[in-house]
Amino acid sequence: MAKSTNAFTCTACGASHKKWAGRCDACGAWNTIVEEAPLSQGPGRGLGAHKGRAVPLSSLQTTEAPPPRSLSGMEELDRVLGGGLVPGSAVLIGGDPGIGKSTLLLQGAAAFARRGANAVYISGEEASAQVRMRAQRLGLADAPVRLGSETNLRDILTTLDNERPDLAIIDSVQTLWSDQVEAAPGSVAQVRAAAHELVTFAKRKGVAIFLVGHVTKDGQIAGPRVVEHMVDTVIYFEGERGHQFRILRSVKNRFGPADEIGVFEMTGAGLAEVANPSALFLSERGQPVPGSAVFAGIEGTRPVLTEVQALVAPSTLASPRRTVVGLDSGRVSTILAVLEARCGIPFAGLDVFLNVAGGMRVSEPAADLAIAGALLSAREDSALPPEAVLFGEISLSGALRPVAQAENRLKEAQKLGFSQAILPDSQKVEGAGGMGVSRIADLTGFVGEVFGAG
Repeated sequence: MAKSTNAFTCTACGASHKKWAGRCDACGAWNTIVEEAPLSQGPGRGLGAHKGRAVPLSSLQTTEAPPPRSLSGMEELDRVLGGGLVPGSAVLIGGDPGIGKSTLLLQGAAAFARRGANAVYISGEEASAQVRMRAQRLGLADAPVRLGSETNLRDILTTLDNERPDLAIIDSVQTLWSDQVEAAPGSVAQVRAAAHELVTFAKRKGVAIFLVGHVTKDGQIAGPRVVEHMVDTVIYFEGERGHQFRILRSVKNRFGPADEIGVFEMTGAGLAEVANPSALFLSERGQPVPGSAVFAGIEGTRPVLTEVQALVAPSTLASPRRTVVGLDSGRVSTILAVLEARCGIPFAGLDVFLNVAGGMRVSEPAADLAIAGALLSAREDSALPPEAVLFGEISLSGALRPVAQAENRLKEAQKLGFSQAILPDSQKVEGAGGMGVSRIADLTGFVGEVFGAG
């Protein structure tokens, strides 16, 4: 009788391996292969021999009402959650150390509690006295939030089962440990077991749970990717240490739109909501200078105007530098190649620096035209029209392609005082709202019309 041998599985991609290795050949991740015992399957125990319970099936039609939502009163937080907090939902929030995750969740717990929700805050990283000190600094000492400090998963689940809160915050999932898993706290096995038990408890008891997750140096939530599949919502809290702005970005939401953002400003009294992020990101714009272009973007369902800044300078290095902050560096390299191949404008021997003002991160392809405009403006030392906004996707042939929600972009730009828009020739716009629209077919036409060169 053959002995059953343990299998080795990658926690990042799920690939199976015959033996342990430091690097997964399928996805390239390091230190993600763990040993797992296989399911026992003796003679006559195959899938065809199993007599299980029939699963009840139903149609797609339903008369059930949409799930009720609880509002915190923090409009930016409620927007990212999809319009409020759904009972029984599991939310995973990640961010760099010290970016303000604990501050955000403490303010959120206080906001929900003041509206009648039964909120519990369990800290595994700080003592209760430290959390109370933060609450006093934020002016939340009188909020009816119940506080605990524990890392034992069994004790936490027992406490939540006895208290039956509406909202439970666990800070953080990497500090929890289960006595049924023989691994150190923070390991892949412990994080997976803790997340599974907490999400199952949330669904069974109808308790909304926030899980705080650490991030790796690449900005991804640490631990197995299966945790992100377990939860209903995945949120990242982003920002630069040198800026006071913080972006709360949803990348997965089963109860609302993904890629929704909320904007906060870090102050001495905690996080303050920013109702008009476009005005905030453009507040320091002065006289028109070369290398500056205003991009009319869409983040989730809201239009946001941001400033793309570029600097082009002669390089003394054999390989010129390409420094990009807040943008996709691969996308920038593609735009530089299109400018050289289709427009005959070389950037060889030139250092290129690109930045999005205010610590904002832009991943939309619609920002291609604004990036090209900023680069050309910096290279030619010629400022773009200060009253103009730009948006449009650049193809490898140099043609400009239309983007979605052009009307919302133009309305936001007009609200902030912009009177001109430069966009693709094929872009359909149902009324520009009184704005002057310059339509351009390709990148060569953009160079000729804006900078007077062909």
